[in-house]
Amino acid sequence: MNKQEFVKHIAEQHKCTQVEAEKAIDIFTSSVIDAMAEGKEISLVGFGSFSVSKVEAREGRNPRTGDALKIAAYNQPKFKVGQKLKDAVNKKSR
Repeated sequence: MNKQEFVKHIAEQHKCTQVEAEKAIDIFTSSVIDAMAEGKEISLVGFGSFSVSKVEAREGRNPRTGDALKIAAYNQPKFKVGQKLKDAVNKKSR
């Protein structure tokens, strides 16, 4: 489901306009991005948790040439699924 299909789904499910649904999605995603950029964790009980973990710098290899190269440290966004979401997904697949 792409963003436009998701917007339509929300609008139909919650009896609002597609413009309102898209605005809600945009507000949510931009807020998550801003909070995570500040290193904050977001926990939505039942849905899941968004967090940031640090990946240390390390040495890697170029697969073509085999030459060693340095991979810089970076922050990795993570999402851990909540139990309510996990249960909902598994009920549908049975």
